[in-house]
Amino acid sequence: MRKLHAVVVGAGIGGLTAALALHGRGWQVTVCERAPELPATGAGIGLAPNALRALDAIGVDAARAAGSAVPATMGVRRSDGRWLTRVGTADMAARYGTAPIAVPRPAFTAALAAALPPGAIRYGTAVTAVDDAADRPSVRTVVGPPLPADLVVAADGIRSPLRHAHFPAHPGLHYLGETAWRTVLDAPDLGISAMSETWGRGERFGVTPLSDGRFYLYATALVPAGSRSADPRAELLDRFGSWHHPIPALLDRVRRLDPARVLQNDLYDLAAPLPALHHGRIAWLGDAAHAMAPNLGQGGCQAIEDAVVLAHLLPPGDDPDGADGSGSRRSPASVPAALAAYTAARRDRTDSVRVRARRVGRLGALRNPLAAAARDLVVRTTPDRLALRGMDGLFNGFNLPR
Repeated sequence: MRKLHAVVVGAGIGGLTAALALHGRGWQVTVCERAPELPATGAGIGLAPNALRALDAIGVDAARAAGSAVPATMGVRRSDGRWLTRVGTADMAARYGTAPIAVPRPAFTAALAAALPPGAIRYGTAVTAVDDAADRPSVRTVVGPPLPADLVVAADGIRSPLRHAHFPAHPGLHYLGETAWRTVLDAPDLGISAMSETWGRGERFGVTPLSDGRFYLYATALVPAGSRSADPRAELLDRFGSWHHPIPALLDRVRRLDPARVLQNDLYDLAAPLPALHHGRIAWLGDAAHAMAPNLGQGGCQAIEDAVVLAHLLPPGDDPDGADGSGSRRSPASVPAALAAYTAARRDRTDSVRVRARRVGRLGALRNPLAAAARDLVVRTTPDRLALRGMDGLFNGFNLPR
């Protein structure tokens, strides 16, 4: 009996999670990745309680796969170091069942890739088009003959060529007005135990302890799109060198890094929601489906949710003609119906997170001194328990559809 075959376009976190979840459902999976190999260097990623529960649902232990370290506290500070809000991660674990963790992105993607069958990922295989036939799509690549599929998962990133090809009337991306710098470095002697984001006026700086003992640093500033300095290390020191400890000490170490290790990307989100997260037998997930600002740390988390829900709704790949153990009959013809259910389950949630992330970014990036002072006062006078409760919709929002 032929297994159902899924072709996943893109070996990022969303694509690899989808491949793992579908493999667990008995599907044959092929992942097409344009890069020659998985990246060995990069930034960090936070895995919030909702993403950790989604990974648990498909049997992926993220902490064991990429190490684990939970910061003592999480919160927001002013540039002089005063805390505006701070929550203990023990309180978060008590409320949500688990505390968030942060892992090196390359280690996490490597762990996901290693859990797939040998040969499932085809590196150096850029997808050029998908012929979305009603019964069985055909995936064209730069290498070899077209790949027939029962399902195509478009996890091809924020500038998704497949999104553009199949939703040509969609307005595409919206520039958020900010650029972001990111890097990872060692600083074991600084005694940093908190995950923090510091707000200035039109600028922010974040420090996140990673599971391997290093620190993920990020900074943002309001600048025109495409703005670049000759040396990002010097620009960071100029912008943030007078801020509170340990930021100057961290930037002193950034100054010694190879400039290539300081990544800079302008920030975009999707200008409007897609009319649907599927088209025929193609399903979009992650940044390809709902690119969002990084302000809530939910971009990768929502991609993981997408992947797990998608696989859950699809029929078992190794039993396309028979019962799936629930007493119902599920066939290949149910794939389009499952994709419609996927759109219904995910579109509103992901768009609400996208909108919320944009609003939080605008709040954190306020430049006017009076507006920034009023923002700081409101955040500082909000009880921490209420601030934590405000995360319920995000961290308790993952549920598998019945």
